[in-house]
Amino acid sequence: MAQIPNLDNSPLNLKSFREQSQKDLVDILKNENGAELRHLSAEPVQTDCTKVVYLVRSEFSLMRFICSNIHHDTSQGLQREYYVYFVPRREVVCEKVLEEENVHNLVTIGEYPLYMVPLDEDVLSFELDLANKECLVDGNTSSLWHIAKAIHKLESSFGVIPNVRAKGKASVRIADILNRMQAEEPVNSPDMVMPEINTLILIDREVDMVTPMCSQLTYEGLLDEFLHINNGAVELDSSIMGVQQEGKKMKVPLNSSYQNLQPSLLLSAPAFSYVLAINSLYMAEPFFSDKLFKEIRDLNFEVVVQVLRQKATSMKQDYAEMTTTHQTVSELKDFVKKLNSLPEMTRHINLAQHLSTFTSKHSFQSRLDMEQTLVEAQSYDICYDYIEELIHKQEPLVTVLRLLILFSITNSGLPKKNFDHLRRELLHSYGFEHIAMLNNLEKAGLLKKQESKGNWLTIKRNLQLVTEDTDTTNPSDIAYVFSGYAPLSIRLIQHAVRSGWRPMEETLKLLPGPHSEMKRGGFSSSSSFDTLHGASAAVDRHIQTHPGFLVADGRRSLVLVVFIGGVTFAEISALRFLSAQEAMAYDMIIGTTKIVNGNTLTQTYMEKLA
Repeated sequence: MAQIPNLDNSPLNLKSFREQSQKDLVDILKNENGAELRHLSAEPVQTDCTKVVYLVRSEFSLMRFICSNIHHDTSQGLQREYYVYFVPRREVVCEKVLEEENVHNLVTIGEYPLYMVPLDEDVLSFELDLANKECLVDGNTSSLWHIAKAIHKLESSFGVIPNVRAKGKASVRIADILNRMQAEEPVNSPDMVMPEINTLILIDREVDMVTPMCSQLTYEGLLDEFLHINNGAVELDSSIMGVQQEGKKMKVPLNSSYQNLQPSLLLSAPAFSYVLAINSLYMAEPFFSDKLFKEIRDLNFEVVVQVLRQKATSMKQDYAEMTTTHQTVSELKDFVKKLNSLPEMTRHINLAQHLSTFTSKHSFQSRLDMEQTLVEAQSYDICYDYIEELIHKQEPLVTVLRLLILFSITNSGLPKKNFDHLRRELLHSYGFEHIAMLNNLEKAGLLKKQESKGNWLTIKRNLQLVTEDTDTTNPSDIAYVFSGYAPLSIRLIQHAVRSGWRPMEETLKLLPGPHSEMKRGGFSSSSSFDTLHGASAAVDRHIQTHPGFLVADGRRSLVLVVFIGGVTFAEISALRFLSAQEAMAYDMIIGTTKIVNGNTLTQTYMEKLA
């Protein structure tokens, strides 16, 4: 069983995209009956089915798995039909592998053009797990075309986005690709008075690697840090949720509104890594609303505990009144309504209690203190000694690396002596097979030798990244998501939405990569510069005189924020907080290559030498 979000309240009509993906997949599989769903691996496909359908990304390793499967079947004298559908598009280099392995003539090849997956009402994922590492280490920029194509598809439905602001090498390149796509395949929208998405902000993860390396302190962020949210759910021991089934795991849904799905059409093929695309084949049962999760997901965890305590106390008092006094029918009805929320209450009290077993540990509090010290760029020697102690204790390698990356970025690297010493200590403690990982981190600029004085203090001061006495209960600033640190990425977006890049040119130059700001046309298929410029200027004049202007159906206009390299739940919470402020004239949709945290992002660099 899986959970997918209800998209009824999305600022954009994302349901149409999901429905189109369903239709495309059903078209691919319309002749498949009585099929079985599997995950792709090198293991042979054990089935009586005569057709095998592979839904895969264009990756070498997956091609090897497919070839291995087919070779096994051939050696056993099995005769099957094989279909390989690349998601979202086929690539010659992958087909070359099939040719080299002499299976190309046995395979029917197609495409399944799934470019993005709605993870929530305001979150779209391109599901490109390795985009950050591929761009920074491997020099593989194929994901950038994929992202541009996804945005171009959005424009086909909602109009050409008139304002584009990009920060980072990858982001600027995507903006250029997007313009090229519009010139080659113009978006035709003659009946559209005003584009629904007013501004596109593209930002590289490389621009702000500090934020994901800090421990998230929002409820949803902490759930991801410790339990890892996957496809809108966490998997944990049933005993944690109060279900006594020895050793049994259970999935707990984590969407503000979600849908239980039962399989109605399964494949006789291993599933590709876009698990949600498979989910879209399922027959859906009614949606379930988790209003409590929507209320608390973006709060600082300290406040979540208080909210749950207050709600539990209130329910207890209501119950006491019900058993000691006579109630009217109307009062009884209200009490029953409250009882209906009891399963939600129980679910989140259990989850919060489980999270508290992690957050109450001395080691977690010590790490938070050290992260705060690093963000404030103070006490270099104390931080160095702390990290060295973690290495000697052989704490989880990913924990050590997160702090080391944070240390390197906020100090513009490590002095050569310290850099060489820590590298040696890491390899001695965790094994010399990790030398490839250290080289990856160095190549990505995440762990480096100090060559010049850093500019983190200037960036921190200019953008007011650290605030004193942050109120997490009634926050007035995005810094509440990290109890005092305002995510650099969100500060940049905050400025970009309000006034564009120009007023902060000097600060932008201190951060990695170039930046750009451009106007684009949204009302004509003509690609002439005069027409496009005139249309954009008209939009700009309208915005200046009508801040927060409404689109045709009365909704607020939209800003699409796209993170190339991943976004954390804490950053999503901060953007939702911004959008909810009275001074903010726009709703926000978040696009990302992947939902990440410091662990998952660091692990993409953690390959070992064979």
